[in-house]
Amino acid sequence: MTVEEGRVDCCIVGCGPAGAILGLILARAGVDVVVLEKHEDFFRDFRGDAIHPPTLGVLDELGLIERYFELPVQRVLAMKIVTNEGVLPLADFADPSAKFPYVTYVPQWDFLSLLTDEAKRYPNFRLLMRAEGVDLLSEGTAIRGVRYRTPDGTHELATGLTVAADGRRSRMRASAGLVPKDFGAPMDLLWFRMPRVPTDPEETFVRLAPGYVFAMVQRGTYWQIGYVVAKGTYQKLRAHDVGALRTIVRHALPFLGSRVDDLQSWEQVGFLEVQVNRLTKWHRSGFLCIGDAAHASSPVAGFGVNMAVHDAVAAANAIAGPLRDGTLSERHLARVKRRRQLPTILTQAVQRLVQREIVDVPDLLDPQRLAALPATLNLDQEVDQPVPAATRLFRYLTGRVITAGLRSEHVRV
Repeated sequence: MTVEEGRVDCCIVGCGPAGAILGLILARAGVDVVVLEKHEDFFRDFRGDAIHPPTLGVLDELGLIERYFELPVQRVLAMKIVTNEGVLPLADFADPSAKFPYVTYVPQWDFLSLLTDEAKRYPNFRLLMRAEGVDLLSEGTAIRGVRYRTPDGTHELATGLTVAADGRRSRMRASAGLVPKDFGAPMDLLWFRMPRVPTDPEETFVRLAPGYVFAMVQRGTYWQIGYVVAKGTYQKLRAHDVGALRTIVRHALPFLGSRVDDLQSWEQVGFLEVQVNRLTKWHRSGFLCIGDAAHASSPVAGFGVNMAVHDAVAAANAIAGPLRDGTLSERHLARVKRRRQLPTILTQAVQRLVQREIVDVPDLLDPQRLAALPATLNLDQEVDQPVPAATRLFRYLTGRVITAGLRSEHVRV
């Protein structure tokens, strides 16, 4: 039955990477699917940009890889840290045996548009924008549908399965009574833009110095900058004029010069409360969580989008057939967590390692530590110095996880 008749096989709440990929694969498999997205478009700055090689493999399996590379994609062969002394390699992705020996960065709104445009080719797929999931419909202990709100009122939709892909503050997860275990994080992230000029560095990089950690995402004409701050620092900074943030940026990133003055208001600065958590149970009868709704990740190394995509592929493999033939049970839903739990645990362990070794150091993220920094940064010379064992281990783990994946999923339906 169609959404107009009040019932679909599957309703996915949230059209981020997890929801978009799951909706596309289910539609390809002949499942009637509706995706609800509360915003009117995909254009929001704070969204993950990093697409790792295993996710490129998924796009290849879906026949989308050529169209993906028509987007404004940046290919990165290595992850680098820029210090006061020069450049430290953090992870090398250039594996000559790999089909995609690089990490790519692409604005997520372009990525989501690609996925949903492809999904719309199938008559059994429907994307509803400005449609916010507000509650679940239950029958006894089972979930039987979703209540959602649009500009013209509140609606109810009966479903064979409702999937929560609505992010780390998932309203659907809360409605289902599922509570994630929190592992804590020592930092948060401020997100803002700066203009980019041709003489700037060519690639995305991480800026690390006493008192500062900045993620510098190259988006052609501008830098999308993530400033890592200790928990509680954002609230302290907001008590001052935005000039306090300009001072920090000017000290940490001197190559930006007078462009820092473009930062005129706190309204130009986004805030992400970093969380690392995961559910112990991902499902109920008629209900499933994937992506950040199942496990929120740190922004360290850009794993979030890729974990969400592979959750969605694993979910589609497990549920497409049973949804189509009306035999879906909790047994099928439980397979998703069993398949994705180990890579989630290991990926979060890598992120917590780097938080301990690089971020969670006394005074590292103290914005009062305006250390004497060079007027320009040596962005070309690699630092020749002994590498601590923990750093070597992190380089290896990060490169391995990013290039090969801890458990890469493949489209089976």
